[in-house]
Amino acid sequence: MTIKRMTRSILFLVLSLLLPFTATASEPVDFQLPDIQGNDRKLSEFRGKWVVVNYWATWCPPCLDELPELEMFHNAHKDTDAVVLGVNLEEISLEKLKTFVEGQFISYPILLDEPGVSTALGRVTGLPTSYLVNPRGVVVARQVGPVDKAMLDSYIETYNNKQSD
Repeated sequence: MTIKRMTRSILFLVLSLLLPFTATASEPVDFQLPDIQGNDRKLSEFRGKWVVVNYWATWCPPCLDELPELEMFHNAHKDTDAVVLGVNLEEISLEKLKTFVEGQFISYPILLDEPGVSTALGRVTGLPTSYLVNPRGVVVARQVGPVDKAMLDSYIETYNNKQSD
């Protein structure tokens, strides 16, 4: 693990552990947004699994850097305990977005939301922003800036161990 990646992992863990003290809700959350196929999707569809809700845009370099990491995480966990939901926050044509998603080989669901600071899960003050929702549907962490597979795996393992103590 590189020093940069280890530093990001530690920062993510520290910020994540602080979030429950600053979060306004400890109850399950839900939202409904259309996906790029035109189907309405709900966060609650994925109850029982961890959900990484990643707010991003095609014009955002750090967002593009983390796409392969999110894809690896999603593919490693989608059949067992976790999924990624990408929420695109930009004004872009549906056809252009579909072409972009296909070109990036993104297999996790891509949802559409209006650009803005306020979302159903909380504030998005910069892109990318990821929220981690536990299997009960409660937001347990937020990261402004890129995440990677190792960070997500580590946080989930730490959280699960903490809950079983």
